Amino acid sequence: MDNEALWERHAGWWQREFSDGADPEYEEQILPLIARHLRGARRVLDIGCGEGQVARRIARPGVEVVGLDPTQSQISVARDRAGGPRYTRARAEALPCRSAAFDAVVLCLALEHVDAFETALREVARVLEPRGRFVLLLCHPLLQAPGSGWIDDQIIGEHYWRIGAYLPDDTVVDNIAPGVDLVFIHRPLSRYVHAMGEAGLLIDDMEEPSPPTRFLADTWGYAEAATIPRVLLLSARRLA
Repeated sequence: MDNEALWERHAGWWQREFSDGADPEYEEQILPLIARHLRGARRVLDIGCGEGQVARRIARPGVEVVGLDPTQSQISVARDRAGGPRYTRARAEALPCRSAAFDAVVLCLALEHVDAFETALREVARVLEPRGRFVLLLCHPLLQAPGSGWIDDQIIGEHYWRIGAYLPDDTVVDNIAPGVDLVFIHRPLSRYVHAMGEAGLLIDDMEEPSPPTRFLADTWGYAEAATIPRVLLLSARRLA
């Protein structure tokens, strides 16, 4: 199934449910986390920008932000919501940017939807200036592997987080809301780390934050939920 066509179909749902202040995980954790890791950047490329909430958070006087997304309906809303960044329709595997044009690149929860992810990472390295910063945010590859989820064992009286099939690559069309199907590609973390290294992107920081308080209160009824990170952040520098 064509993931780009699916995103076009469900862009309105995403915009209603996960942007413009609607989602506590973005508001309380993801947006502040990215802003902190990009502090000091002056020319930022947001790949897979969607309707622009990450780009708008980064943009401020003296900071140039460009947002790219393959979905026209996302780009149109991003332009309508304005906030400073410039937006263009483009794919991560073929960035319409000159080499070494940016001192920072962010890719937030989008690489899981890109089949040719090694090509996308090489493109990230190409458009980064030497020593430029790359911030990659992923659904946690281990804890969000296919088949992972809460198990409530009534027999032994325990509930726990089961880890699904982690090592094999897996592509699924996931029904994440009534009538909403999207393609997700699972890969073990080592594949991302190796591909980044081969592209000349040296990882120098990593974060596995606990889910934010409001998300835990609204969504998960398990005390242990605070110990299960949903996202993983990798921060890297382009080698000189």
